[in-house]
Amino acid sequence: MDLQCINTIDCKQGAVRAVRFNVDGSYCLTCGSDKKIKLWNPYRGLMLKIYGGHGNEVLDAAGSNDNSQIISGSADKSVITWDVSTGAPLRRLRGHASGITCVKYNEESSVGISGSLDNTVMIWDLKSRRQEPVQILNQAKDCINSIQVTDHEILTGSVDCSIRRYDIRNRKLHSDFIGAPIMSVNYTSDGQCIVVGSSDDTVRLIDKNTGEMLGEYLGHKTEDLNVESALLASDNHILSGSVTGELWCWDLVSGKVVKRFEHTIKKVLNSVSTHPVKDVVLTASVNTIKLWEVSEIKEDS
Repeated sequence: MDLQCINTIDCKQGAVRAVRFNVDGSYCLTCGSDKKIKLWNPYRGLMLKIYGGHGNEVLDAAGSNDNSQIISGSADKSVITWDVSTGAPLRRLRGHASGITCVKYNEESSVGISGSLDNTVMIWDLKSRRQEPVQILNQAKDCINSIQVTDHEILTGSVDCSIRRYDIRNRKLHSDFIGAPIMSVNYTSDGQCIVVGSSDDTVRLIDKNTGEMLGEYLGHKTEDLNVESALLASDNHILSGSVTGELWCWDLVSGKVVKRFEHTIKKVLNSVSTHPVKDVVLTASVNTIKLWEVSEIKEDS
């Protein structure tokens, strides 16, 4: 497999803290140290809208399932929901005692979920006028770095070295101790496994139901920085950023390094976002994002 960089964009918003595909992969959001969110068509390098209103750098954002709204979390301790077309803030939610590191919508985009440096996950009812969270998940002993949401589960990764799955239907909590502070968590496409990126320079593949480690992916460096890992839509390859500015790619089954792709020279590649259905990747490093796609390798006839 070979990834080819098809576009590089200078986002002009200071350091890009996160890059995120929207629900169908046609657009993306960038979160900046300049306190703003930008909406892009990354394929054309076209900036479509700027969303400004946070009082500190924006650390994460996500688009709703109908692409009409955006939710964002900032170091200013607030969650904001935005109208995509007008750029206006719709709700400003305060409840966290510290900066917000990760945000997600539920499947219907009726609920917002935020994780924070205050060790909690807060669940917000976005359809009501209620200003307080409807639920607070406070089982983590250290800050929350990553959240994923399915139709019935909330998955969290914490610096306390544990991943936690909250089963909303059965009101049960499943916890697995990984052994190193966790930077990012992602489900595989079939929902049976979890890809866990952690600060000990390791990405792990964990069986969701048993907690058994199925694979280990090594070689990149994180140096305790918040470096994300991800999984291509085809589930064949694991990806991770690195403090050395490279996008690392491993074969999921063998665990072998397939290739290292250079985003930038000796600067941290911190954020990785994969397209929901195609083998296309966005990476962020310093002030730029890059769009990568799998190039077809033609066999000699």
